[in-house]
Amino acid sequence: MSAVTTTEDRGAERAPVRRLTVLYDAECGLCTHLRDWLVRQPQLVPLEMVAAGSEEARRRFPGLDHRATLDEVTVVGDSGQVYRDAAAWIVTLWALREHRPLAHRLSTPAGARLARGAVLAAAKWRGAQQGGAQWGGAQWGGQVYRRADGWSYHPSTGWSWSPPGCDSGGCVTR
Repeated sequence: MSAVTTTEDRGAERAPVRRLTVLYDAECGLCTHLRDWLVRQPQLVPLEMVAAGSEEARRRFPGLDHRATLDEVTVVGDSGQVYRDAAAWIVTLWALREHRPLAHRLSTPAGARLARGAVLAAAKWRGAQQGGAQWGGAQWGGQVYRRADGWSYHPSTGWSWSPPGCDSGGCVTR
């Protein structure tokens, strides 16, 4: 794993990673769901979860832009490494026993594009949840979500699309 440029000035990019702190948005349903999932995973590198922007985060990491940590996933290594966005997702997967091979694949140039796409998709979903205007379904918590553009998400079946005005009985024509 290579750290973002913020570690180069301290020589931290070559330091071993023995512990990672994941800063997550405690007000975001998706973020807390992922936090809960992460803590249940077998870890090769211990993960600590700290609410982004909290007093604890500010005390532990006074040099971080804490407003930015609420907008983008941020992971801090025990030697001062700072990972943001796709790099943060990749290093977090790298810390998990069952997902380390995936992290290695995502750290390639082709994999990095895929990881970046996943981060952008999560950010868009999260923004829609926070804005609330285009989501007519329930908030995160294992329930079905429906959007006005026809997309819906169900935890057991994933994403599906049905054009607006259509249901199992057919489509309404004008």
